Amino acid sequence: RMPDDWTLYHNQLEFELADFLLTHAKMPARKIDMLLDIWAVSLIGLGGQLLFTNHTDLYRIIDSTHTGDVKWDNFTIRYTGEEQGGEPAPWMSDTYEVWYQDPCEVIHGILVSSEFTDSLDYVPYWEYDASNDQRCWQDFMLGDWAWEQADRILSDDPTVAGATLVPIILGSDKTTISVATGQTDYYPLYLSIRNIHNTLHCAHWNAVILIGFLAMPKTTREHTSTQAFCKFKRQLFHSLLTHILYSLCHPMKEPETILFGDNYYWHVIYALAAYIADYEEQVLLLCIVCNWCLKCLGHHDNLNKDALRHSCEHCDTIIEELEFCQLWDSYGIVGDIVPFTNDFPCADIHAMLSPDILHQLIKGGFKDHLVDWVERYLVHVHGRTEADKILNDIDQWYVYSLIVHSLKCQDRFSTVSEGVRGQRKARAKVRVVGV
Repeated sequence: RMPDDWTLYHNQLEFELADFLLTHAKMPARKIDMLLDIWAVSLIGLGGQLLFTNHTDLYRIIDSTHTGDVKWDNFTIRYTGEEQGGEPAPWMSDTYEVWYQDPCEVIHGILVSSEFTDSLDYVPYWEYDASNDQRCWQDFMLGDWAWEQADRILSDDPTVAGATLVPIILGSDKTTISVATGQTDYYPLYLSIRNIHNTLHCAHWNAVILIGFLAMPKTTREHTSTQAFCKFKRQLFHSLLTHILYSLCHPMKEPETILFGDNYYWHVIYALAAYIADYEEQVLLLCIVCNWCLKCLGHHDNLNKDALRHSCEHCDTIIEELEFCQLWDSYGIVGDIVPFTNDFPCADIHAMLSPDILHQLIKGGFKDHLVDWVERYLVHVHGRTEADKILNDIDQWYVYSLIVHSLKCQDRFSTVSEGVRGQRKARAKVRVVGV
């Protein structure tokens, strides 16, 4: 592209204004319209033209902009099932917007990047330390999964011999987007490939890519716990994953030829290797009841008892044989949801799930244990009334620490996640001091 080519923008000024309003000022739609209206009045006497007429015009151009070489696409989805008797619930008529990037194109962009040329593994292999004959496990392609998966693919179809296995790692974590969406909850969906060495992942190179925002339906309190809404919410999550990842289906069966960063073309075949998520999302992905074990069929009232491990074959069999209520009560399985992995060859959600260790340490160790323990301790020692006063003082310390933190960092926050990390750190400092 030529230096003066600003397509889809008319000129450099238009691009810089869009970049400033969205990236730097993070201005909401209402204030953008106010700014553009004032600007329009100032141009009346000069006969000039606005760069953007309103926030809708601005967002249209931004949404059409290519991020790197992969364009963001979107689609809408809504409930199409039968409406129950009486007045339909609000969520049944709502439309949900989903934004995503083609995962195949994202993977192509990673593999063609010269940044990773010297840090890619093209085949699974075993490596041993010559000094003590101990096996090394540093990178993903050194593990058993990659070796066994390559053997399985080759035994199923010998014609794919010579193709490079590309293990795909997915991950998501519920968050709130507020800049241009009005406090809307989404599941950001991330993708990476594990041919890349761990040293680059740890160094925060462009090895993990945001590829989509999964919509999360909301409704009024009276409908939140209804069976119809809960089923819709669960199935929507899996249906969105299927739609976004659908372009991976064909190259998971037959190799495709793509250009790598070393300027050579390689045959590659994809495989869904892992999905990193916290417990709440793992429950959603496995289609099980909350508080049941993610790994085995042990009853939630007695998780120490020996039990068989979850498997796709077992789940499919009992879903065919048993009623919905029996599946729920005896096995902790939500029997009316179709997992997204059913639409992809050789994908097993039970084998794919991997915990979000850092998230679980922070949320489980700090929030679910330390915070609750401090509150129970204060109530036990001081009584409820005095404990509430102490907890109020702790909350005030927390608010003060947030104000100090934001004043120190307001000029260097570039993402919402940085602010969230700062809030978590401030909250932890206050609670630890309280202990």
